[in-house]
Amino acid sequence: MSMDSQDYLLQELKQIEKWEKDQKGLWFWEKLTRLPFKMLDRFTPKFIQEKVGLLLDEMGSYIQTGGQYLTSEKSVFQYFEKKTGRRVNQLSDLENVPVEEMKKASLALGEQRKKAATIQGASTGIGGIFTLAIDIPAVLALSLKTLQDIAIIHGYDPHDKKERVFIIKCLQYSSADVVGKQAILNELTDFNNENKSREVISQLQGWREVTLTYTESFGWKKLLQMVPVAGIVFGAFANRSMVSDLAETGTMLYQKRRILERLERDLIEER
Repeated sequence: MSMDSQDYLLQELKQIEKWEKDQKGLWFWEKLTRLPFKMLDRFTPKFIQEKVGLLLDEMGSYIQTGGQYLTSEKSVFQYFEKKTGRRVNQLSDLENVPVEEMKKASLALGEQRKKAATIQGASTGIGGIFTLAIDIPAVLALSLKTLQDIAIIHGYDPHDKKERVFIIKCLQYSSADVVGKQAILNELTDFNNENKSREVISQLQGWREVTLTYTESFGWKKLLQMVPVAGIVFGAFANRSMVSDLAETGTMLYQKRRILERLERDLIEER
């Protein structure tokens, strides 16, 4: 039996489902990033387009091998202990940790990464177009690291390809439209079921299409960052909002997955 009460788990699940429903409204900033991608081609210098294109290759290689983007488990364990006072030496130690502690650590991590993204966006916005090439891969690295760390906090292993697929789906969810968000939620339902996760992984063979919505959204936000000096404000705001949305998405989707697992396990143990 897990350390969480059934009432608490069901109450949290209700909150997450409410959050999912609330994701339907797009505000102005997000609507702006939905403008046709062809327009982005017209306005964006070639080397920026190439950098955004490289994101697709980077994400493809991340799905396959993890590559340079794999995070350090040990540092996440240390962070978890600092935030909750609970010592963790390996992933299996998180098996019975209360979901509330996982949530607390994830939210604190999101706040920390939001600040880092703001500073990074502002500093690379100083030179407008010239420093943008540094910012693009840096934001992708910060985004993937944040989601992987949230995965580890919830007891899941990003070294596993299946887990990296879930992480890319979180990334995709944060920049998808309403229809896309619903489709992703449907795909991630029962993700721990071997057949279901295999199905999602096989769909990801065409990972270029999977990550296109992310790069379109990314490209527009970066376009506004190209103006020197004004790029500081745009850069800080764009990076902060992207990483904030991602951390929230990762926390909610991993909480949901862990809660459903706990409820299922408790049900089996009660029989």
